[in-house]
Amino acid sequence: MTSRARDLGVTVAQYGLAVVALAWLLTQFDIASAVDLLAGVDSETVLAILAISVLGICGRVYSWYAVITPLAPVQFRTAAGTTLIVNFVNQLLPSRLSGRLAAPFVLRSQTGMAYSDAAAASALHTSIFAIYYGVAATAGLILAIPLLRLELILLLALATSLYFAAGLAILFGGLNLSYLDRLIGWLSGVAVRVPRVGEGLAARLDGLLEFTDSSTTTFRSLASEPAVWLRYAVGWAVDLVLAPGVRVGLLLGSFGVAFEPLVALPLYLLVAYTVTLLPLTPGGIGITEATATAVFVALGIPAEVIIPIIFVDRFLSIYLPSLAGWYPSVRLDVTSLTTE
Repeated sequence: MTSRARDLGVTVAQYGLAVVALAWLLTQFDIASAVDLLAGVDSETVLAILAISVLGICGRVYSWYAVITPLAPVQFRTAAGTTLIVNFVNQLLPSRLSGRLAAPFVLRSQTGMAYSDAAAASALHTSIFAIYYGVAATAGLILAIPLLRLELILLLALATSLYFAAGLAILFGGLNLSYLDRLIGWLSGVAVRVPRVGEGLAARLDGLLEFTDSSTTTFRSLASEPAVWLRYAVGWAVDLVLAPGVRVGLLLGSFGVAFEPLVALPLYLLVAYTVTLLPLTPGGIGITEATATAVFVALGIPAEVIIPIIFVDRFLSIYLPSLAGWYPSVRLDVTSLTTE
């Protein structure tokens, strides 16, 4: 089997798993009753949910703004375009982490900054996101452990640990990227001996050496700025703690379901959504909703209540912004998506 056929097979399997997970969810509640519940939400609550959702997206944009502005004076609108495009790509690739690999190219196209700087800013953004998420999700998991089945605890613990592993690996790798210099220098010395194309290969490797030096310097500069971490924390908290917590809390209240303690709701949501990092389905579609349902049913929320709420929450926070990212993505300056 060729690598192309294997990749196609894996992709088909991932989309198949997403369809199976969504189909299973549809058997766990009465769709007509869910529609009636959603239709019964009063207009004031709907407006409040929409307002908090817009605020959440602004928080997400601000987290990108926090890592971009120390490198280039950009408008908030530019950070918004970068955010929406990266969100769109995340839903096409198997996991959020793989989707973020496109971020340096997007950032370079949107801002015109050097690719080494764009790579450093994107890497730090991913690292901080994963570390903050891992800390908050761990708190949620600890609170939920007494109520969850062992197999669900193990799955969520694995997903949460991957956030820490990814965040710390990127952070330490970015700070010490120059350790690759010796390897690149050795490869350049070997490449120059290759007949006809050796000098060209060596020149490209030497360019990569300059890239690692420049990117490491930028990454260290950004990572050493407390203001970057603090401003990022503000945007991250608004996007992933305040907005989903208020949105889901308002819907639970509209459906007449009490949740205690309400302050822990955002933490439960964070841990319930951790499986998005696992490369099981593109963007975590289906498997994330199924896992979140299992978590909240274990916490005492009826499936017929929590499933439509999860779909609404995911639609407003993930799917709708991702769809909105399609338009700016088609306007990308493709000619700029090359390293220097």
